[in-house]
Amino acid sequence: MDNNSAKVFKIGFLGMGTVAQGVWRHLQDNKDLMAKRFGAAYELAGVCVRDSSKKRGVCVPEDKITTDPMEIISDPSIDIVCELMGGIRQAREYTLAALKAGKVVVSANKALICNCGAEIFSAAKKYDGSYFFEASVAGGVPIIKVLREGLVANRFSLIYGILNGTCNYILTRMERENASYESILKDARRLGYVEADESLDVDGWDSAHKISILAYLAHGVWIKPENMLIQGIRDIRIEDLRWAKDFDRRVKLVASVRKNEHGAVFASVCPTLLPSTDVVANVNGVYNAVSMDGDIVGRTVHIGRGAGQDATASAVIADIGDAIKYLLGAPMQLSPVSDTLVNLAGLSDISACFYLRLEVKDEAGVLAMISAVLAGRNISIELLEQRKHENAGRAWLMLTTHITTEDAIKKACAELESLDEVYDSPFVMRIFDA
Repeated sequence: MDNNSAKVFKIGFLGMGTVAQGVWRHLQDNKDLMAKRFGAAYELAGVCVRDSSKKRGVCVPEDKITTDPMEIISDPSIDIVCELMGGIRQAREYTLAALKAGKVVVSANKALICNCGAEIFSAAKKYDGSYFFEASVAGGVPIIKVLREGLVANRFSLIYGILNGTCNYILTRMERENASYESILKDARRLGYVEADESLDVDGWDSAHKISILAYLAHGVWIKPENMLIQGIRDIRIEDLRWAKDFDRRVKLVASVRKNEHGAVFASVCPTLLPSTDVVANVNGVYNAVSMDGDIVGRTVHIGRGAGQDATASAVIADIGDAIKYLLGAPMQLSPVSDTLVNLAGLSDISACFYLRLEVKDEAGVLAMISAVLAGRNISIELLEQRKHENAGRAWLMLTTHITTEDAIKKACAELESLDEVYDSPFVMRIFDA
């Protein structure tokens, strides 16, 4: 241990984008402080980039730059590889190669972990390495460490929250300014809050990747996005936000993983009506929030910046610190353990109350048709309200249901959409009362 503590640990980077530049800058500017906190000195040994001529916000010496990832991976002097390149195919290839070469790997790549986590963790175990991924979920909120260490004694019946700051920013401004989704999205693009592929944010895929990781940590099962219920925020209208306000609720894109009374697990990412008294409902702007119901600790809520260079860099640096401690002889990270074989719940196993907004012909008999369709699926209406539409001859119908299943709502909406009296697809939100 004493010999190891005198060693200078070398860190190599795959990728030098926004987050990696933040990590490099803070590690370089705060080297003495970080070395004291990590318990050992370190050196920023090398960087692999696609374009070595590109100007960046940090100064990386030319002799430390390469365009060949294998130069970083195969360098025997490099102890820690930070995979911050993004994407899946190449990131998987280089991550597995680094683990096979005996490196400790640090990553913020939630899409990679969601899609290839089982393979990566198996490789880390096979080659006696380790893989650190705190920055993959909720940015600067250390939620992975909380799950793996601070709350390790607990079983979790429910984990839910806001895992995408871009969507939360858009919904917050829509509500505050009575503005349309399209107008706020333009501002979010201009401010750099939206991914180059904006569907990752606004269609819920980014949140799905993150809740998949939390589901694995809590229950030891990988839930791929294709096995989740995923709905983004594109179809949310001002009318929905006004309705929510009138009934003392707020609209948020909520990612959740539940374990039902039969032990089956279900993950989803959906626009949700939260009570205004819920802590998560009052988290605004680019902030993230994760609420966890543990059988011992009860409910805990964790809030912080979920994205951005510094928030994510903070989590990556924390992982680098843990990686150094691991190399100094600290115990391996705790692995998720499921006490029983976990099954995935189906749509017919998941119950909730629902909000539906329908654009309909403003004429007699329409309400009776809609009621008949819902009754045919054993769906009971709790509240019904008609609101003025901007187009003559049309009306907005907002209704809420008593408890029913996701399967029943899905089938009822398909039937409603087929009616000549209903324009477009019904818009659905879950009503959350945890």
